[in-house]
Formats: sequence, C-alpha cells, structure tokens
Amino acid sequence: MSEPIDLAAFPRDFVWGTATAAYQIEGGVAEDGRSPSIWDTFSHTPGKVANGDHGDEACDHYHRWPEDVALMKRLGVDSYRMSTAWPRVVPGGDGPVNAPGLDFYDRLVDGLLDAGITPNITLYHWDLPQALQDRGGWTVRDTAEHLAAYAAVVAERLGDRVTRWATLNEPLCSGWIGHLEGRMAPGLTDLPAAVRASYHLLLGHGLATQAIRAAAPGAQVGLVTNHSTVEAASSRPEDLAAAVRMDGHTNRWWLDPVYGRGFPTDMRELYGVELPECAGDLETIATPLDWHGLNYYFPVTVADDPEGPVPHAREVRLPDVPRTGMDWQIDAGGLEALLMRLTDDYGVGRLYVTENGSAFPDTVGPDGAVDDHERTRYLEQHLAACAQAVRKGAPVAGYYAWSLLDNFEWAYGYDKRFGLVHVDYPTQTRTIKSSGHRYADVIRTHRGTHA
Repeated sequence: MSEPIDLAAFPRDFVWGTATAAYQIEGGVAEDGRSPSIWDTFSHTPGKVANGDHGDEACDHYHRWPEDVALMKRLGVDSYRMSTAWPRVVPGGDGPVNAPGLDFYDRLVDGLLDAGITPNITLYHWDLPQALQDRGGWTVRDTAEHLAAYAAVVAERLGDRVTRWATLNEPLCSGWIGHLEGRMAPGLTDLPAAVRASYHLLLGHGLATQAIRAAAPGAQVGLVTNHSTVEAASSRPEDLAAAVRMDGHTNRWWLDPVYGRGFPTDMRELYGVELPECAGDLETIATPLDWHGLNYYFPVTVADDPEGPVPHAREVRLPDVPRTGMDWQIDAGGLEALLMRLTDDYGVGRLYVTENGSAFPDTVGPDGAVDDHERTRYLEQHLAACAQAVRKGAPVAGYYAWSLLDNFEWAYGYDKRFGLVHVDYPTQTRTIKSSGHRYADVIRTHRGTHA
C-alpha cells in the first residue's frame, strides 16, 4: 500500500530530480587526459574498500551517458544533480585545462538540455586530484584557491547554459571521515589535519562561490551539506552534553560559519586546534548563498564517551527500529526537523533536498523486474516529510532522489545499491526498479495537480 504524500503542498515549480557523483558512475579513469584522484589512490589501496572494489569502470557513464539521460527522461525528472571531476578538467589540480575532459561535460549538458532536463552541477564531490593531495591537499590553503580557479574554468565554459551550481558536496565527509576517521579518501586519522581541512573546505566554498558568480553572472550558487538530527541516549547530564557536542561536530561546525556566526566556540575549544585564519576569511566563508542543499539519510542517538575520539560521543544503536541495508536507522521525521531547523534557525531562503535515499539488497526477478518495495516505502515516507515541512513554511524548492543508478558506493564498494535504476555491472544493463516507476508516478501526479 502506498504511503500518502501531500503533493498539493509542493508548489507548481517544485523541482523533481535525481543525483549522482562523477567518481561513482563515470569510469574512464585514465581516458582523455584524466589524472588520478584521491579516490583512485584510496580504492586501489588494499583493505580500504570492500571486496577490493574501485571506480575504474563503475557504471561506464563516461561512454553510456546518452542512455542514462534517456533513463532520466523516462522517469520524467526536471533536473539532474551531477558533479564534474576536477582531475578530468584540471588534471594537475591547477595549471593547464584538459580540453577533452571539459568537452565531455559540454556534451553532457547539451544532452540534458535537449532532453528537457536542467543540470545542477556540483564542482567538488570528493575527487581531489592526487597531484594536489601530494602537496598537502585540504590541509593547506592553496587547495581552497585552486578550487576557486577550477570553479571559474567550469563556470566560464558551461555558465551560458547552467544556472544552478553547488561548490562542495558534504564537506563533513571530506573533513571528518576523510581526515579524522580514515574511512574515506585520503584516509587520514589526524585531528589537527582534519580541523585544518574543514576550514579550508569552507574557505574554498566561499572563494568558489565568488568565482562562479564572476564567471557566470546570474548563476544561482549553493552549498550541499549533510546533517543528522541528534538525540541523547538518556536524560543523564553527561549524555545530554554529548548530544550537544555531536550536534556541534555534525551540524553547527558546518553551518554556523556559512551563515555568518563563525566557527562554534565550544567546538573550537573541544578540538583544541588553532584555525589557520587570515583576515577576511570569515566574511568569504559567509558569502551569501542563493540556495542550500540538504543531504539527509539517518538520525543519530549518542551517549557520553569521555575516552573515545572527539566529539567524545558514542552512537547508541536503538533496538527494534527499521533500518536500511546500510544499517542506518530510518526516520523520515528527521528530514522534516532538519528542513525546519535550516529555515527557522539559519534563515535559509531557498532549500533543496539534494540527496535522500536508501540501500537495500535488490534482486532481479525471473521476469527481469526489480521489486524494491522497501526503497519505495522509504521514498514515500521522506517525500511526505518534505510536504509536511513545506506546509510549516520551509522554502523547499526541490527534491533529488539519491541515486539515479546503483553505483560505486565509496568504501562500501558495489555491494550497497541506492539506485532507482538497477545496474548489472558485468553487462552494464540498466533496469528501472519499482521505486523508479513510483517516483515517476509521483512526478506525473504532482504535475497533474497543477495542470
């Protein structure tokens, strides 16, 4: 039975989209002048990625993009959130531009527009050129400046046709998971490096925002961040304090500076790492945005863990709650709560849900169909939560389902499938799943309410 969704809550011009990331789908990692990224290095390092998987071929989107655009047209989406690969466009990280790499995105953008689909381009979705990592990566200030130069190159080439841009995707993952926890590229476990990286990521965002606008007047520029609601495991003062720390680590550290509040004092004291500040940086980081993208997957419940790593808060696994194939708790109410927090606490004037989705162990049936009822229900529940937030005044302008395709799911390899479209990796055969058909039905129905 379908979950009821108040589609009438969404405005007539609500954007229905789907999303991917370059390293997760493109393949062609050594073609046409592309250089290695930190994810090429990380995934080819033994023990870093499940099953020894890597993105060398992924979904072969580099060659099969016309087929994938046709799939999006079948789904009826308005917009496609994609990322450009920095090592494909500027292989050295700075310096010469690689014309064949930029030509690829030129063709893709034209193909999308010909299909009636609006591109939404993210400039950095974690694939830093290895050449820059070798020079310090995000721990050094130069990388933020190189991001801005790369952003200008792409915006100058595509800005006559692309108006919606994001600077970064999920800087939390780049900063904390890549430099503090070591579970993502570049695989460091170094608190001072992580704090410096977090600072330079946000500085790069501000510089890139300015560079995009200079190269493409009229561009609508945003930032995409991932967040979780945070609850204490008990009413003990220690657990309540742990929840505040986790909220600072997961949410406030990445939002406060962008909205002019500076880096949270309590977290600066907790990390105990001096920020590499220069005069004017906080103003650059807080460059006004045209929109904000929220990626939401799961809530977090924590208890105090004074002997554990920062933020000294241990995640507590709640019993008897629904979970995805990633073992992530399912709670659509968290999406509504975060949309309202961004609206009420940070004054965001235009919001997009830029990623939201679920992994489950899909199977292709004897009839060739993929009946992913759990993902379908997840989709419906979270769309219903979006509608509730809109009714409460959240300026939600669009929703991008993660993901268009099953793909290389970072350190999880190819076992975890998030796609609305199933990919048989040996043959690269694409099959729209039941969730994809349901999403297409939602889009058609919404348009019918405003016909």
